[in-house]
Amino acid sequence: MSAVADIRPLHWRDLAELATLERQLFPTDAWTEQTWWAELAQRPRRVYLAAHDRTADPAVVVGYAGLDLAGSTADVMTLAVHPAYRGSGLADRLLDRLVAEAGASGAQALLLEVRADNEPALRLYARHGFERISVRPRYYQPGDVDAHVLRRSLS
Repeated sequence: MSAVADIRPLHWRDLAELATLERQLFPTDAWTEQTWWAELAQRPRRVYLAAHDRTADPAVVVGYAGLDLAGSTADVMTLAVHPAYRGSGLADRLLDRLVAEAGASGAQALLLEVRADNEPALRLYARHGFERISVRPRYYQPGDVDAHVLRRSLS
């Protein structure tokens, strides 16, 4: 299915759909549409991407990713894919775009935090050259789930 997904910069008109998908994927800590509006309005150094299925309703967001460009080290802020598109390569494509954006901005490294119990995400990041550099105990609440801090060199 990833072959049918267009990835482009997140647009204001995507926010309602994005917030709907976020509630489905992260029911205990999803960002609201208002939070996304504030994020886009107040964060000029951040890049957000949205994936849309070309064969379906073009307004439906099927994946998204975000990046904070903070100088020599960039941070993956978020990366999520609709359950129907998991295993399709869409997450790989989104991550490839984030890596490219970070490199183009001059960043020398890319960091992220991921839940220790998110095996699919850990495999994704390992495939893309990320290595664990530390653990933040009980970082994700509720649930007391550790966060793995991962790093990938871009130079």
